[in-house]
Amino acid sequence: ASGAPGEPHSRLFLNGETFEDGVVAVSVGGETGLESVICQGCTPIGQTWTITEAAGTTISRIANRPAAKVLVETLEGLPEAARRRAKHNLFVGIVIDEYREEFQRGDFLIRNLVGIDPGSGALAVGTHARAGQTIQFQLRDAQAAHENLYAMLEGKKSALSEKEILGGCLFSCVGRGRNLFGVKNHDAEALKRTFGPMGLAGFFCNGEIGPVGDQSYIHGYTACLALLVRAR
Repeated sequence: ASGAPGEPHSRLFLNGETFEDGVVAVSVGGETGLESVICQGCTPIGQTWTITEAAGTTISRIANRPAAKVLVETLEGLPEAARRRAKHNLFVGIVIDEYREEFQRGDFLIRNLVGIDPGSGALAVGTHARAGQTIQFQLRDAQAAHENLYAMLEGKKSALSEKEILGGCLFSCVGRGRNLFGVKNHDAEALKRTFGPMGLAGFFCNGEIGPVGDQSYIHGYTACLALLVRAR
């Protein structure tokens, strides 16, 4: 949980005492289950590619070509409006489960595009990459994050149509909220519009934890939702 940089805005309360650091752990079981929704705030652009040469956090070649060249061609293939949106909002998405026949938004682990080496054409990214992984460039801005959130929520609503939702916990990055969307309560309001009135708790984070595929990761710029459902 995070507040403004340098200011201890977060508090924990226990038995009448107040703490500025620590952790709260909650175990859920019995007749109550958890369903997660991870909204990474991006929309894919261009097509999917295969990484053909990488070491550590550096991707040298994609589809046997310099990685930066593939990125430039992807941007040049976008409509002018999308190209303007992508100018300062580029990320990469790495597929977690390579065995799927088709890749949707929730199949990608989104990471920062850290930099470009103009000499070698290599890309530096915010995760370890390896040859054989599927990659797709991603655009993040308020419009993309809005569309991503509603798409993921509607998909989960459809999947849970036979289950009773008891409430939820929402953890949103400090990079979202009013600074991104220009309005307050954007993510919480999206939940209300999708699922109807429900009990909701949560806070703003500087790093969110949630699953992509069958593994959990630390994310950035993400809204991580845990829905409490009645197990049947």
